[in-house]
Parts: sequence; structure tokens; C-alpha cells
Amino acid sequence: MKHYNASKLQADLTAGVVVGIVALPLAIAFAIASGVSPTVGLMTAILGGFMVSAFGGNSVQIGGPTGAFIVIVYGIIARFGVEGLAVATLMAGMILVLMGLFKLGTVIKFIPYPIVIGFTAGIALTIFSTQINDFFGLGLKDLPSEFIPKWGVYLSSFGQTDWLTLAVGLVTLFIIILTPKISKRLPGALVAIILVSAAVWVMNLNGIGTDIATIGSRFGQLKAEMPSVQGFSLDMETINMLLPSAFTIAMLGAIESLLSATVADGVTGSHTSTNTELIGQGLANIVVPFVGGIPVTGAIARTMTNITNGGRTPVAGIVHAVVLLLIFIFLMPLICMVPMACLAAVLMVVAYNMSGWRTIVGMLKSPKSDISVLLVTFLLTVVLDLTIAIEIGLLLAVVLFLRRVMENTQIRVYSEQLDVAEGTDLDSSHHEVLDVLPGVEVYEIDGPFFFGVATKFDELMRSTVGEKPKVRIIRMRKVPFIDSTAIHNLEILIRSSQAADIHVVLSGVRDNVRQTLVKAGIDRLVGDDHVCSHISQAVIMANRIVSEQGKGNSLSYAAD
Repeated sequence: MKHYNASKLQADLTAGVVVGIVALPLAIAFAIASGVSPTVGLMTAILGGFMVSAFGGNSVQIGGPTGAFIVIVYGIIARFGVEGLAVATLMAGMILVLMGLFKLGTVIKFIPYPIVIGFTAGIALTIFSTQINDFFGLGLKDLPSEFIPKWGVYLSSFGQTDWLTLAVGLVTLFIIILTPKISKRLPGALVAIILVSAAVWVMNLNGIGTDIATIGSRFGQLKAEMPSVQGFSLDMETINMLLPSAFTIAMLGAIESLLSATVADGVTGSHTSTNTELIGQGLANIVVPFVGGIPVTGAIARTMTNITNGGRTPVAGIVHAVVLLLIFIFLMPLICMVPMACLAAVLMVVAYNMSGWRTIVGMLKSPKSDISVLLVTFLLTVVLDLTIAIEIGLLLAVVLFLRRVMENTQIRVYSEQLDVAEGTDLDSSHHEVLDVLPGVEVYEIDGPFFFGVATKFDELMRSTVGEKPKVRIIRMRKVPFIDSTAIHNLEILIRSSQAADIHVVLSGVRDNVRQTLVKAGIDRLVGDDHVCSHISQAVIMANRIVSEQGKGNSLSYAAD
């Protein structure tokens, strides 16, 4: 705020007002689709949006309820009720704050893109399927929450479509699609809601379409009353029961908010403090449950609307929250007039935009492993459960990462001659070639030395055929880190080699790796003089050991 001035304030005010208007129908639609009242959605957007802007790490991020949470929120309410959702959201907020404090913001960005696209597309399809009932006016009650049984009910019920309700939904879709062609600054969803709601009101005055479901007929008369602070009980049984759901909310919120922040940085040229952003998101999710709110995260569409309209500081996000508060106070009775089919159409457009089908088509040219991960995550999200999809998705991310690291980590074996500068950018004329005596084997590890590579290295050592060497040199110049499994395997190798009268020499150990080896006592086990700073020293030592052993053998033969 040091360089804040009147022109920036004017831009932020304009952007905040526009974003507030754009956020209004989305907050209401996301709340209803999640199984809570429109009032809850608005309060979440007001309080959550304020907290994200005030305490987050991105200056243009707009927070609030998003479509990504519809599936998980609906499922939690169905299983544990509204109080269970409040506890899960509170716990998710605490997890996000801890992730920020432990500086895990950069780690979240390493989740593979196919996984993110897979469950985002799965969420989009699930959102779309939840809106069929209201869009076609089927009037179905107690629909199955599972995807396949739900569509089984839909397919057997299309005969009871209410054609006026369907017309309302189709007209809404048409207006949303047409509005950007007239003006990109006009919020298509809001324009459609205003025009269609007014048309339905006029029709009702003339006794037409009185059966068209509206927010008022579904939820009763909404009042502009500030919610009272709510309490809920916390015990270990509740925490253990809701922890998987809380973890899903936290991971989904972290991924979506940091993805939104990354997109915003690409447009504005700014730099998000990822850990501060996680803390801001966490604080928002800690606060909103006490007023009955649903989970909060960064919203890409609203953030981009903020940027497009000139917002560049958190003031714009705060203004957006104030605009929503004023609408909540003065215009709640009008919200009751909005047809449910109208909101269903809005959410169908949201689902279409979330689906990223163009990205999926483009990824079909990617490696088969990436396509498989995308499809698995997508199917798990749609058919089973978002919690399972995220947990297995993260597991797949870890497996893919380890697999690629293992593929990039090479273990080479040298004997007779060794090019010291092999694998560097030095010209071949500057290469130094060392003669390695028979009985000396050099193993070079190129990459991280962790549990997967340790097993690979152990298998290579065991598979070596022929006469056993007298000295084994392990060249570690390109090992950036070593884990406990690799240390354990290395210790076993050294002890078994020493038992077989084979010397082990470590070469080119980096300082950080050497510190780890010293703490584990490897330097004492192998002998401090057997840890060399350069391969030349290691080869000279190995050749000397072999030569001395050869002389010793000659003397013993002469004595015989």
C-alpha cells in the first residue's frame, strides 16, 4: 500500500464492483448445488472473499465458493450433516495453515498436470449431472448420489420433462452464450438471471408457468439477516471420521487456489507468495464454518474478471466482498424470484468451462502413462468419490515422480579405463583418462541416491559376474542427496565387501551428502582415508591397494 494512489483506488473500485456482480449468481448456484441455502453461499463469498484478499499471498486473487467443492460438500452433508461439514471445513483450514507454515506451497505445484486435469474434468461431469433434474424440471426427489444410478433414474424419467422449465433453461443458456459476443465486459450469467427471472415473473402474473420452481419455492422467503455465530462439538471420534474429507478439501483448495494464482501471475507479471496464499486460504476456511459457510478457495474465473477490469491490489477483492454484502442486505427478496432451471443452466456452463475438453484432446498425444493417469483420476472422481480420487491421484503423483527420477538416475560401471570428465561439457581434448588396474571396479551413480535407486544399485552389484574385484570405487559426484534406505544399503555393501576382503572407496562426495554419511557413521565404517574428494585420488588409492595385494600374493607363492 506504500505506492497506493487515487487512480489505483478507482481501478480497484471498478473491478471490485464488477467482480461482486459476477460472483453473485455463482455464489448462489454453488451453494444450492452443494445442498445448502443461497444465504450460506453469499455469506461464504462475503467473508471468505474478504479473508482471502486481506491475508492471501496474491494481490489479485478472488476467493469464495467454487464449483470444484460441490461434489465433496454435497457428499459430506449427505453423510455427516451440516455440522460435519463445518468441522471438516475447519480442519481443512487448519491443514492449509500448517501447509503454509511448513512451506509446502511449492510442493503442491509439483502435482502432475494429468492428475489435475483428470479430477477437474471429473468434477465438471459430476456437476453437470447434478443439474439435469432442475434443468428439465423432472421434479425427482431423493436422487442417488452415485453417478451411474443417478443417470439410470434420469434415463427412465425424461418422459416427465416440464417443457416450460426446459425452455427457461435453454433460454438462459442462449443468453449466457450470446452475451460475450455483444460485450465481453457484461457478466452473461447475471444478465441471463435478470432477464429470465423477470420474464418468469411476468408469466406468473398472467397465470403461466406457475409450476416453474424458483429459489423462493424451494427454500422459502430468504431474509437479509446476519447469521449468528455457530458452535460445534469436536472429539477424537469426529476428527478421525472427518479427517479424510478435511484432507480432500484442503488439497483441492490448495491446488485450485495456487493454480488460479499461477494463471494470475502469468497475466499480471506479479509473483505469488505461495505459502502466504495457503495461510490466507486456511484462515478463510477456519472462519467461515462459524457462520455456517462452505469451503473457500481461489476462483480462476472471478480472479481473471478482476484482472480484466483493472484490479491490481487486494482492495479490489475487499470491495467485491462489500458489494456482495450490500446485495445481501438490500436485495435478498429479489433473489427468491430466480428460477432453479436458470441456476442449473449457469452451472452447466460452469461445468463446461471446467471440463477442459480441449486440453484433454491435446493430451491424447502425450505419453501413454500420462493418458492412463488422467483417465484413472477422471473415472475415480466420477464413478467412486472425490476423496478417493485425490488420495489415489496423489499416490500416482508420487509413483510417477519416483519412476521418472529412477529413470533419470543412471548407474554406470567402469573397468580398465575411466574418462574423468565424461558427462561434462569439457572438450574431448581436455579429458583426462585414468588407467584402472584389473581388480578395480568403478560404479558411478548419476542422480539422487534414494530407496528406489538403492535397490537398483544393490541388484546391479549382486548381478556382477566374473572374478570378484579387490576394490570397489563408488563415484558420487552427481548425487545431490541420499536417503536412509540408500545409507542402509551402502552400509550392507561395505560390510559384506569388507567380509570378502574387498575395499570400498567413496569418491567425489558432495558436502551435504558427506554430512549425512558422517552422521550415519559411514565414514568411520569405510575409513576416513577411503573417502576421496576426487576420482583421481580414488583411482590412485585403488591401484595402490591392488598392487600391494598382488605383491603380497607373489611373496606368499615364493614362500610356498
